[in-house]
Amino acid sequence: MAAAARRCQQFRRATPRNQEYGAAGRRVRCRARPRLECWATEHPYRARPGPVIHALAARLRALPPSCGPVRLIGVDGHAGSGKSTFAGRLAAVLGGAPVLHLDDIASHEELFDWTGRLLAQVIEPFARGEDARYRPYDWRARRFGPPRPLPCAPLVLLEGVGAGRRALRPRLAALLWMEMPAGRAWARGRARDGEEQREFWDGWTPAEREHFSADPTRPHAHLLVRQRPEGYEVLEGPSGTGRSRGDPHPE
Repeated sequence: MAAAARRCQQFRRATPRNQEYGAAGRRVRCRARPRLECWATEHPYRARPGPVIHALAARLRALPPSCGPVRLIGVDGHAGSGKSTFAGRLAAVLGGAPVLHLDDIASHEELFDWTGRLLAQVIEPFARGEDARYRPYDWRARRFGPPRPLPCAPLVLLEGVGAGRRALRPRLAALLWMEMPAGRAWARGRARDGEEQREFWDGWTPAEREHFSADPTRPHAHLLVRQRPEGYEVLEGPSGTGRSRGDPHPE
């Protein structure tokens, strides 16, 4: 797919550290978005619990639409890195923004070869300004279920491994990467899913490693999100500085 034309735009206001509390398809026509250069400060400061994720939400709301009228926000990272939890908390601060989990788009037979399905069921309708309807995959029954609506809202979060893949980046208003080493994330995921999913994880980890080797997300992330005991820390990403850095913790 031809990449959408992009122009550089700087956001000079600093993004502080986040200490949140509690709680291969067809080309589609989507509006090009500005690059987020210098979205976060190089010297983030500690903030009281809560304000940082609200500041992040405010910045996302201020972005121009990236796909039809939708500001599509990608949340990517290794399996087990906390993407779903973070996306859920961010969505709540955004007033209940819809979240599409890529686990609902992938399948046993197509762990990563789901781009065409996502484009046809979600991206293309959004580009036309229409609500989407996708068929979530049932991982236990091993089949796709009945269509589920996804509103063409001002902000939609796209969460899952591969959310920042090459074919989707031109459609994203912003790309966030959960900063956690692969080995640690996979260990968390295995502990979470238990012995029942051991065989699945044995197949997943080499597939994920192969995916990110061929189509890395982190070098293109605008923001890096680190989970801390007290909440989250949000830092400038490689794409935010115009530099492309590799993952310093690939395993």
